[in-house]
Order: sequence, then C-alpha cells, then structure tokens
Amino acid sequence: MLKVNHVAHAATKSHTQEQAEQRHQDHVGRTPASQTGWRSAYLNRLRWADALAVIVALVGTHLLRFQLEHAGLDLGPRSVPYAIVGIVLAFVWWTHLGLRGARDVRLIGHGMEETRQVVTSSLILFSAIAIISFGFDLPTARSYVLVALPLGIGLLILGRFAVRDRLVKARYRGEALSRTMVVGRLGGVTDLIKSLRQHPTSGLEAAAVYVPETRHPMPAELQRVKLPPNALAPGERPSVQGVMDACRRHGVETVVLSSNVPLSTTEIRHLSWELADAHIRLVMDTGLTDIAGPRIHMQQVAGLPLIHVATPRLSRSRALTKRLMDIFGSATALLLLSPVLLTLALIVKAHDQGPAFFAQERIGQDGSRFKMLKFRSMRTDAEQVLQRLKEQNEGAGLLFKMKDDPRITGPGKWMRRYSLDELPQFFNVLKGDMSLVGPRPPLPSEVEQYEDYVHRRLRVRPGITGLWQVSGRSNLDWEQSVRLDLYYVENWSPVQDMLILGRTIKAVVARDGAY
Repeated sequence: MLKVNHVAHAATKSHTQEQAEQRHQDHVGRTPASQTGWRSAYLNRLRWADALAVIVALVGTHLLRFQLEHAGLDLGPRSVPYAIVGIVLAFVWWTHLGLRGARDVRLIGHGMEETRQVVTSSLILFSAIAIISFGFDLPTARSYVLVALPLGIGLLILGRFAVRDRLVKARYRGEALSRTMVVGRLGGVTDLIKSLRQHPTSGLEAAAVYVPETRHPMPAELQRVKLPPNALAPGERPSVQGVMDACRRHGVETVVLSSNVPLSTTEIRHLSWELADAHIRLVMDTGLTDIAGPRIHMQQVAGLPLIHVATPRLSRSRALTKRLMDIFGSATALLLLSPVLLTLALIVKAHDQGPAFFAQERIGQDGSRFKMLKFRSMRTDAEQVLQRLKEQNEGAGLLFKMKDDPRITGPGKWMRRYSLDELPQFFNVLKGDMSLVGPRPPLPSEVEQYEDYVHRRLRVRPGITGLWQVSGRSNLDWEQSVRLDLYYVENWSPVQDMLILGRTIKAVVARDGAY
C-alpha cells in the first residue's frame, strides 16, 4: 500500500480527477527551485499554531480555575505562582510535541495520523506530570490538569486542521507538491500514477517515470495518464546509477518504487543510501491496498524489515467501546432533537394524512433482519410505483436513485436534502439494530445479488452515516461505495468514527450528493 493519503479521498469525483490532471500539465514545467521552501513554511506555521494553542489553553485554564486570584503550587518552603507553572508547562508541552515527532515532515497532510500523534504525545506528557506529582507528593491542582489537557488537545487539533486545510487547498491548486519519479515496470508505474493523480493531497506530483527496457516514443499506457513526452527516463537495465541519473536530470525530490520494481534487495539498499546522500525521499509501494496504518507493523526478521498486517477483527473491548459510543450518542441526539422530531412528524402527517413514519425491512449485522425507521418522504404507494420506474434508475449498481423521483412528496424533498428523514434511525441505534457509523443497511433484494466478497459489509452493524456518505454520497458508483464500506469494516477505530461524524455534518450542510 502506498501510504500517501487517507482512503476517503479515493472517492474524488471524476471531474475533480480531470482537474487534477490539468493542474499537473499546467505545473509540470516548474523547476525544483520554484517548489523549495513550502515545507519549511508549513512547519513554521505548524509551530506557531501549536504555540498559540497551548498558550490559549493554559491561559484559559488559569482563568477558569483561579480567575484573577493569586494561586501558587507549594514546593516545600516556596510557592510557585500558577502563572509561572503555566508558562513552564506551555514550553514543555510545545517542546515535547516536537521531540515526539508530532511535527515530522512525514505527517504533512495526513490528518488522522497527525491527530493520533498529538493526542498520544499530550497524554504521555500529562501522565508523566501525574506520576511526578504523586511520586513527590506535589499538591498539583487536579482541576487545573483536567481542564488543560482536553482543552489543549482540542485547540491543537483545531489549529492543525486550519494549517492542513490551507495546505490541501494549495495542493489542489497544484502548489506545495513534491516532484516525484515513479520507478518500476510499466503496469505498476501506470497504476501508481493514476493513484497519485486521484489523490493530489498526497503532495506527490508524478513528474517523471523510470521504466527499464522502455524506449521512446512513450508507451500508450503512459500517454493515457497524460505524462509529458520528456517525463520518460528509459533504461536498458534497472540500476542504481540509472535511477540517480534520472533523478538529477528531472530535478526529483521524491522517488516512489512500485511493488513490481525490478531491483534486488541489495540494489534497493544501495539506492536508499544514494538517495539519502542526495536529500531525496524514498517511498515504497508494498502492493497492499485499503489497509489502514494501525494494522501495519514493521518487524525486523533476520535483518529484513518485514511488514506484518494484523487480522481485521472487532474485539470484545472494541465492540463494547463502539456500543457505548452508540448508546450515548443516540440518547443525546434523541433528547436534543425531540422538538424537531415531533415537528417533522406533524408536518408529514398533515401533508397527506398518511403515516408519519416508514418502517422498511433491512439487513443488519451478520445477515439479521430488522425494521429501519425513517420519516415517510414518499407517497404511500411508492413500492408499486417503483416497478414502473426501474428503467429510469440513475443509481449505482444495485442502488435505485432518481434525482427527480416522482414518488417523493413535497416535505420529503427538503427533508431528504438535509437528511432529516434519517433522524428516527437514532431509535434503531439505541435499540442496537444499527450504529451511528457503518455501512448503510441494504435491502434484502440487494443482498441477494451481492457478490461473495460484498457480504463482508455485513460483519458490523449498519450505520446512520458512513465513509461513503462523507466521500461523495449519491455521486459514487457501486464499486466505490463497496470499496469504502469494506475499508471501514476492516479498519474501524473510535477516532475514525469521530472524524466521520464530524464530516457528516459538513456533508449534510453542503447538501453534496444528497437526493
């Protein structure tokens, strides 16, 4: 797996891919000198964002805990003002983030991994503070720590999101990219270039390719990915010197080795030394796809760096964590949204005197069946009308979708636009039939047509929202939707659920792909 970006970006719409390819053509003629400096500028912005976050967090904590009163930490015969404690803690916190690698270049643009590093570093620091306080019997104000830690982590994540968002927008404009040469056989090189084009946020711009035993003119496969004619660096036989010569000729900053690269382990080791001396990054594609970082572990065996891929399974503790998140989240949502639910029910009922709710049989975890609740957004005879409309299906694969579906009622149109018709499913979550996040529950008729591998979608509880909903919603085709659902099933984590829930709010407000 080429670890250059989160899988959610894999569902970028086709027109976005075309724009990325056009930006590549517009910027391919830039010299390396025109790209230098963006990393330093980004890391400087990150340092300032971290500094501002910890300062605001500790000043806010001091005001919340002590107001304007004079308070101090007793250290034997002396008392150190908490204002001084806050200054020292801010400096130590900021420094610790750097020492723990939370500002490493390898994290640039990788939001989930960056967030994990920030949270882990902060927890380690405050755990050390708690241990020291207990060991030396220091009367540290517990409320001070309990406020500073979550507030600081939240502000750090928020600040980094703002800095990263600016970088992502720049990369979509074709800026802040690393000139990259892809090395390997023709098929592997072509697939890698397509992947990089689909994920401009990776920061890797395919500016050259090194395909041994290839001659000019450029092969048709490379022409189809729209590489410029001078991007091909052919070689009679793959060699370390040939790759280095091509790097210098094309001003390369990053070298990506495809999974089928025709180099021996000894040659790859020597190439890594040469690239390190030339300050050129080396990235290796393992050939693994749709596997999240936490499942991949490096192991040194007989001096070889072997990759261990953990088996995807939802352990009892992880399943309990997910269920507790579902219970708390659904109960809170139902409590806060109860006036909205009542109002919508009355509107649906008053429109045509039909039932306010619609209960439809769906397939849940491990093939179990349950009734999924929704506010009724269609005519009462929708199922009968459906048989006449199937030839006009605009959906993806087994999914029936129509942008102007005549079965949808007046209130149903705007409820669907803002996904308000889905709100009663919080009752399904509270009951245990569904989860807040997961693959959407399919109809029995859809499951009957599943290919064998698609049944893996049913290994977790279906969700109100999911990875494909925040990655394009109805604009995705069937294969993209399945791929994202299977990625979620095999790589679930609480952090990923929180990120999906956050992105769901953005997707609903933007109304992108909802009909």
